[in-house]
Amino acid sequence: MKQQLLRHEFVEQFPDQPTDGTVYVSMLFASAMHLCCCGCGNRVVTPLSPSGWTLTFDGRTISLDPSIGNWSFPCQSHYWIVKDRTDWSRRWSRGEIVEGRDRDQSAADVAARPKRSGGLWRKLRVWR
Repeated sequence: MKQQLLRHEFVEQFPDQPTDGTVYVSMLFASAMHLCCCGCGNRVVTPLSPSGWTLTFDGRTISLDPSIGNWSFPCQSHYWIVKDRTDWSRRWSRGEIVEGRDRDQSAADVAARPKRSGGLWRKLRVWR
């Protein structure tokens, strides 16, 4: 059964037997986990990082950004988690999935590059 309303629980570790409709958030492991909102029972893990998902907690509800695209599951469900609710999105084509994965990989590659110190000021000083 598709989940519309969700609840969240902050935990150190994810439970062995997760409950449908609960998003577990582990700050220790910088990730969130829930069972797919379509009801298929697959575990969905979303790593929280600048190149992964961001979690917003407003004191009462959580939101995850960007959307959850379960492209490797048979259900291929696609949804957003916004303020403890599932906001269903349209199904993506095979081409859109490939483009999205490429975009995600590019963002991860950029985030993994070592940062240079000094920025623009360092570059200006080198031109002297």
